[in-house]
Amino acid sequence: MKKIILTGDRPTGRLHLGHYVGSLKRRVELQETGDYDKIYIMIADAQALTDNADNPEKVRQNIIEVALDYLSCGIDPAKSTLFIQSQIAELCELSFYYMNLVTVSRLQRNPTVKTEIKMRNFEANIPVGFFTYPISQAADITAFDATTVPAGEDQEPMIEQTREIVRRFNYIYGETLVEPDILLPTNSACCRLPGTDGMAKMSKSLGNCIYLSDTENEVSKRVKSMYTDPDHLRVSDPGKIEGNTVFAYLDAFCRPEHFAAYLPEYPNLDELKAHYRRGGLGDVKVKKFLEAILQEELAPIRARRKEFEQDIPAVYEILKKGSEAAREKAAETLGRVRHAMRIDYFSDSELIAEQAKNYAKGRE
Repeated sequence: MKKIILTGDRPTGRLHLGHYVGSLKRRVELQETGDYDKIYIMIADAQALTDNADNPEKVRQNIIEVALDYLSCGIDPAKSTLFIQSQIAELCELSFYYMNLVTVSRLQRNPTVKTEIKMRNFEANIPVGFFTYPISQAADITAFDATTVPAGEDQEPMIEQTREIVRRFNYIYGETLVEPDILLPTNSACCRLPGTDGMAKMSKSLGNCIYLSDTENEVSKRVKSMYTDPDHLRVSDPGKIEGNTVFAYLDAFCRPEHFAAYLPEYPNLDELKAHYRRGGLGDVKVKKFLEAILQEELAPIRARRKEFEQDIPAVYEILKKGSEAAREKAAETLGRVRHAMRIDYFSDSELIAEQAKNYAKGRE
């Protein structure tokens, strides 16, 4: 069986460090391994519209932002297929068929859906499109015969629901669809990067993000304002690591070589944490260390983004070609699905011939 990746993001704003450590950086690494036969990366505008239907311009304008973030991080159109979800009409048809395989109660039990509904205050008035998000996602994944979905742990319930749909479909109609596996980040600190304000999740709507496209000054300001230990009032005070945003980011980004470059008096992160815990290490020094690491990480991303910004039509051409290739693959999958469901009437010459023969006999 071929090894195929499907992953993507909703174009509701620029991508931030949470996206980067949670999935983007890993996508580039997977792309460069050559271990996968195909990699599909989707800009999920149709899914974004499920809770932004009254603001389509927001989604429209952010298509290019997400595309630029992808390319600047190192996603290579020659190795990965970049496409826009809404341009693949076959995904809607697959979703429609899959709806018959899922109950309302099962959707209501999906932990990710429940969390998202609560976060958006949709409890009393849930858009149907948003409610059926897991079914749409199953269509996205199965349309490309994806075997692997790189995602954070919060997406595990969604992938499990896709697997349920695949099993149900294959049980009823015969082996047709591929059952995917989730690929979680290897660094547990990357599974869910907190916001700069200490909130559990970095979110565009909360304004607690460091964006991949932020300038050096913007990154510096955001790091300086980061939430640390509120009881660590003096340098001499013992500090807490748990719940300290700066150390959460160091867990995600710090590598051994960073100490030699920016903080040579410490051999590793464990020693830095130990000093902070016993007191005598100020927040300013730790933040300066983190800022140096982040600036080093983001500098080449900023540089590549500036290059791609010089030719926006070329970026749209990449998306157009990718969407054409993605639609060709989705159409092939849809053809298999229609055949399995016995609704490929016009391409079933045996059916037409058999029924013509039967009716001819009836007239004799």
